[in-house]
Amino acid sequence: MSFRADILTLYPEMFPGNLGMSLSGKALERGDWQLAATSIRDYATDKHRSVDDTPSGGGAGMVLRADILAKAIDDVTEVDDPRPRLLMSPRGKPLTQERARELAQGPGVIIVCGRFEGVDERVIEARNLEEVSIGDYILSGGEMAATIVLDAVVRLLPGVMGNHESGETESFENGLLEHPHYTRPQEFEGRLVPEVLTSGNHRLIDEWRLDQSRKLTQERRPDLWAAYLAKNDG
Repeated sequence: MSFRADILTLYPEMFPGNLGMSLSGKALERGDWQLAATSIRDYATDKHRSVDDTPSGGGAGMVLRADILAKAIDDVTEVDDPRPRLLMSPRGKPLTQERARELAQGPGVIIVCGRFEGVDERVIEARNLEEVSIGDYILSGGEMAATIVLDAVVRLLPGVMGNHESGETESFENGLLEHPHYTRPQEFEGRLVPEVLTSGNHRLIDEWRLDQSRKLTQERRPDLWAAYLAKNDG
């Protein structure tokens, strides 16, 4: 059974969007994964198709109602559905390459795209939603964040990337940022491709790439560098 993603959103027309192109789009066409976008408004109970209400206790904005969202989640959830239920939220745990790989090894995901001021806390608790963040900033809604999550996950599915090795050497896969890349021409505006990369000595090339990854990580991401040192005993 292929990986299946169900998206709950107020704007189902935003999907597949970018996910219908490039690697993920070709994989979607082949049936390597499945995508369905469901409108939360389909579960509204009034003639205006309202899905939100004013926040209890007062305050700005509107809050997505628990009862309506719960109906939508239940409708796309199969009996004994093992898929994790993600809520795109700036207060969630940051998405990592490790988490993306874990999701890619599973049967799929159910992703809730929040809007307005937030989502009623009770549905988060009652439907066991895992809050996920893609960064410390605020978006208009969870749709773009959901697209990013799926792009990160789908490319890791078996057969999606043509060169399996390319995924193993990317940033974050080994706790380091990726090394610099070069190609032809040999000289560009006075800048040369490092000599070691044209030496044909694969041992030296691997050592150079690892050294460059370490230097970049230490300079740009001291948090990752500290974790890398701890994991590798300095």
